[in-house]
Amino acid sequence: MDASQEPLPPVIYTMENKPIVTCAGDQNLFTSVYPTLSQQLPREPMEWRRSYGRAPKMIHLESNFVQFKEELLPKEGNKALLTFPFLHIYWTECCVTCSNRITKWQNCVFHRDAEMDAQDSSSCGTVALCMESLSQIVCSCLCRCVVLSDPLKDSSRTQESWNAFLTKLRTLLLMSFTKNLGKFEDDMRTLREKRTEPGWSFCEYFMVQEELAFVFEMLQQFEDALVQYDELDALFSQYVVNFGAGDGANWLTFFCQPVKSWNGLILRKPIDMEKRESIQRREATLLDLRSYLFSRQCTLLLFLQRPWEVAQRALELLHNCVQELKLLEVSVPPGALDCWVFLSCLEVLQRIEGCCDRAQIDSNIAHTVGLWSYATEKLKSLGYLCGLVSEKGPNSEDLNRTVDLLAGLGAERPETANTAQSPYKKLKEALSSVEAFEKHYLDLSHATIEMYTSIGRIRSAKFVGKDLAEFYMRKKAPQKAEIYLQGALKNYLAEGWALPITHTRKQLAECQKHLGQIENYLQTSSLLASDCHLTEEERKHFCQEILDFASQPSDSPGHKIVLPMHSFAQLRDLHFDPSNAVVHVGGVLSIEITMYSQMPVPVHVEQIVVNAKEPGTYTLRQLCASVGSVWFVLPHIYPIVQYDVYSQEPQLHVEPLADSLLAGIPQKVKFTVTTGHYTIKNGDSLQLSNAEAMLFLCPVESRAVVYSNTREQSSDAALRIQSSDKVTSISLPTAPAYHVIEFELEVLSLPSAPALGGESDMLGTPEPHRKHKDKQKTGHCMVTTDHKVSIDCPWSIYSTVIALTFSVPFRTTHALLSSGTRKYVQVCVENLSELDFQLSDSYLVDTRNSTDLQLVPLNTQSQQHIHSQQSLFFVWELTWTEEPPPPLHCRFSVGFSPASEEQLSVSLKPYTYEFQVENFFTLYNVKAEISPPSGMEYCRTGSLCSLEVLITRLSDLLEVDKDEALTESDEHFSTKLMYEVVDNSSNWAVCGKSCGVISMPVAAQATHRVHMEVMPLFAGYLPLPDVKLFKYLPHHSAHSSQLDADSWIENDSLSVDKHGDEPPDSSSLKSRGSMQSVCSGEHKGLPMPRLQALPAGQVFNSSSGTQVLVIPSQDDHVLEVSVT
Repeated sequence: MDASQEPLPPVIYTMENKPIVTCAGDQNLFTSVYPTLSQQLPREPMEWRRSYGRAPKMIHLESNFVQFKEELLPKEGNKALLTFPFLHIYWTECCVTCSNRITKWQNCVFHRDAEMDAQDSSSCGTVALCMESLSQIVCSCLCRCVVLSDPLKDSSRTQESWNAFLTKLRTLLLMSFTKNLGKFEDDMRTLREKRTEPGWSFCEYFMVQEELAFVFEMLQQFEDALVQYDELDALFSQYVVNFGAGDGANWLTFFCQPVKSWNGLILRKPIDMEKRESIQRREATLLDLRSYLFSRQCTLLLFLQRPWEVAQRALELLHNCVQELKLLEVSVPPGALDCWVFLSCLEVLQRIEGCCDRAQIDSNIAHTVGLWSYATEKLKSLGYLCGLVSEKGPNSEDLNRTVDLLAGLGAERPETANTAQSPYKKLKEALSSVEAFEKHYLDLSHATIEMYTSIGRIRSAKFVGKDLAEFYMRKKAPQKAEIYLQGALKNYLAEGWALPITHTRKQLAECQKHLGQIENYLQTSSLLASDCHLTEEERKHFCQEILDFASQPSDSPGHKIVLPMHSFAQLRDLHFDPSNAVVHVGGVLSIEITMYSQMPVPVHVEQIVVNAKEPGTYTLRQLCASVGSVWFVLPHIYPIVQYDVYSQEPQLHVEPLADSLLAGIPQKVKFTVTTGHYTIKNGDSLQLSNAEAMLFLCPVESRAVVYSNTREQSSDAALRIQSSDKVTSISLPTAPAYHVIEFELEVLSLPSAPALGGESDMLGTPEPHRKHKDKQKTGHCMVTTDHKVSIDCPWSIYSTVIALTFSVPFRTTHALLSSGTRKYVQVCVENLSELDFQLSDSYLVDTRNSTDLQLVPLNTQSQQHIHSQQSLFFVWELTWTEEPPPPLHCRFSVGFSPASEEQLSVSLKPYTYEFQVENFFTLYNVKAEISPPSGMEYCRTGSLCSLEVLITRLSDLLEVDKDEALTESDEHFSTKLMYEVVDNSSNWAVCGKSCGVISMPVAAQATHRVHMEVMPLFAGYLPLPDVKLFKYLPHHSAHSSQLDADSWIENDSLSVDKHGDEPPDSSSLKSRGSMQSVCSGEHKGLPMPRLQALPAGQVFNSSSGTQVLVIPSQDDHVLEVSVT
């Protein structure tokens, strides 16, 4: 095109800006293809790959095609990307003379590019409409050339040429964007890194980075554009914070100029050019910069369809601006900032309402309610400042202040001039009169409370209501304020906010006082008087309010004002005397109460009353303290305090003074009479039935002591006891009801031991004649005896039965000892008690007084001392004149008394023990002898030695021999015996059979010898193995006679009958080294014979106690010696 043509108008910053592409050459040609070009260019998206690893994006390209002029080429220092031509195109129809014009155009473009060092040949191109032969000539002269073949026709060839052209155009545009934006970002980054240098200007940098944001916005990359403004926001905020910390930048002084205009945010147009130019000229205030920056962020957020983020950011912005003005110490007229915040809140809300429907707004109240609340708060501040809430209305000073504030708003902006409810009009109307302010403030407050309540933010709603209550109090409408104060107080109490509780109570007290609610006012005053969050003077004031009312004469006598006690005083301690809080009917129970006053001044309490309710157990329900006509009541005493008033039945309790009562010696028992509701009169007594074997003894100086219910001794008296054969009468001293009588008596139980019911050589504790019981199963515990006594009491027609348990202090056993044919009876007395005793006059007599038996005592001492847990043995030799001797029925008796030197008041009966001994004469004598091997003088370990057992019968046939084992032959009688050699000490190994059955003639001096081999296992003096004898009884079977005795031993098992001896150990039927065991029979179908142990006195082992010297073997490496 020619330069003489009319210039295009300058580019202005609007949301319709597009990348500039210059068009040179045939303008008519371009005009013909422009409709198709502008329609097809943005249709297909292109992938834009950016530098620094940023994610690629798909964008639709549009362009603003303008006529080429040299003035459009960027000049040095120009950083306006919006006016920057990204591509140059030359349009022409192919002809021979067009090449000269193209060359001239190229030189112009390339010359300016070289000067700017910002473009290369990639930013220019030509489009030729020509025949192919001519286009090839033109293209050979150009670096980039695209041919459109018949662009106005509708053919496939035309479509292909258009596609190639559009693809090339999009590619070149993206290449230009990438290159120019990359260099621009590098220059911007370099400029930002110089921010610490003197002379660096934030406003200049702001314009540069905003230019980048404009380009992103032009490309419809709104998120990237928003990032640029967010970075500017963060950078400026950091500088302000640093300024507050003392590290200020010089350029910040431009933003510290006083605020002269406070017309709020402008969000109705995309770009506020007036404020942008003031920033560019460095004349903007802090509010101007913040307003412009937020308006751009708001525009981009709305393009991104994020209106609720606008509300969130707006609330943060308004609060931050207030703080930034304080940090920068900017001079702001009173109320100016409140106007700016109020207008800005409403502007943001109306801007959001303009792009959202009602359903969206109602469902997103949580995002906008903060702005409503902030606007309400600022309108309230303006009302207080301008005198619109005072009782008399605004004065002249308030009116002048209102005029100044309205003047700072300036004229209403054209974009809102026709809006009936614009923020400007609302604020101007609200400040115009008291009525208008009240209407707008109440509307805002109620709307805010409703919104907070709908989203569940009750505390915030109550906080707004609290402000509303303060407004009503200023307007002298306490009846309207009370409901809001009560609601706020309830919420604060539920959540535990101490300081808001105190402040709200103060407001509520004032409200209740104005309403004449005396009881409520006094209750609130008592709470405030004990509130530690108030000053001492405030607490004293509220306390004095209570005292003044309490001192006034009441119009209606008897009328009381009841207040809760927890604010007046605290119950610290409450205890009873007696401490168990139990008192009988007619008794006295004292209560001691400790209370802590929470009033700031001393308060005289006239009386403290404890209320109790019936019946049964009494519970202290309430505590009341009265101050004049004011009663402070504690409705519930916690923990529960109770006391019992009882009516007790008389009781008698008898218990021993020691852990256990010992039979045979006097023992003390304690009688305790609890009178209960019964009064003991003169002549009342206890009637005790005498037990058969127990006596009640009364010491001469016995006295009965009378105690009160609190264990204080009230009297004592001598105890009178009268006894007969069947009854013992104890006279009781007189005593009032609910007292205790105590006295002690001695009881004596007969000490005889229980009689034995059978024969034994060493007996344990047998069954007694009377009822006895063992405390434990072991044989070393004392035998106990229960004595039951029936007692008749004067207060009851029924008898009381008590049981006293006595323990026999001694355990007595007996044993039959043998020395050949001589017999001895040994009695062992074991002291199981904890006392020491003196034993005397021991006797052992035959109860049948047989003349054929005689017991010769071998004890020489008439008195002996037996300590606790010690045993004494008494021995008598038993002689007889008749063969065999009859059974022996014995009674052992011995006198005993405690070893202490105390003189007993009664003579003690001796301790007796009865037992019986049968078959105690000797029938067999067993003798064993071990001989060393032939040729040796002594036995050696590991060598076989000879063991000879000699069994000798000492008497002819007796009555005791007549049993199943006795057999009769032509010459004599014989009996079958089984012998067994057992070494329980494991000193010997018995080789071969260790047991066998012999047929023993029943004749005096009949002898049977048994030989076997044994091997000593240890060296030293070894005791001989034990030899045991049993009677061998055949099985009660028809075919038992068909088997000989040896087959029984070899093939069957044996059973042993217990015969008054301890049962033989199963191991006694086994022998070390035996090849055949009598207990391991294999023929289980054969009948089983029996073994019967001989009575203890019928077998005498004459070799018992004999030892044999065994010397060690010569080849032993380890020497084992047995020492016995």
